[in-house]
Amino acid sequence: MVDNSIYQFNIQQLNGEELSLSEYKDKVLLIVNTASQCGFTPQLKELAALKKDFPGSDFEILAFPSNDFGGQEPLEGPAISAFCEVQEVNYPVFDKIRVRGPYAHPLYKFFADKKGNGKLSSVPRWNFHKFLINKSGRVTDFFYPFTKPTSSKIRKQITRLLAAGK
Repeated sequence: MVDNSIYQFNIQQLNGEELSLSEYKDKVLLIVNTASQCGFTPQLKELAALKKDFPGSDFEILAFPSNDFGGQEPLEGPAISAFCEVQEVNYPVFDKIRVRGPYAHPLYKFFADKKGNGKLSSVPRWNFHKFLINKSGRVTDFFYPFTKPTSSKIRKQITRLLAAGK
């Protein structure tokens, strides 16, 4: 049987250590490709506000810096970490990855493959493209960069997924 969940992937943390996405089993996730020098960069703080709206819940935001769009993420490792501290980021930020094209990280190739993820496909067209993942690790929806993290559309879906079983 094909694993159509995100739990099959490993990701690299900013400190260089590898982490399996299976660490986030039974959580609702919002996965976002980010950049420090983008017009949407203020969404880093909006993501932090969204995270605070679901305290103690099984909700997590995972941020993946990417330099794929307009060279808007020139920072690396420790510089990304320092920038995120200034932005008061309260969710995990991972190592910089590619999110589109032939060199895209396997997680983002998975997001682009409807057959692989069993639900829908979407390729980020810019920074701050958001994927919503249910407690079973499956993609349930995606949101374009212009959809603010604090929008009622995103909040309602997170609330619905948190209330649902697996």
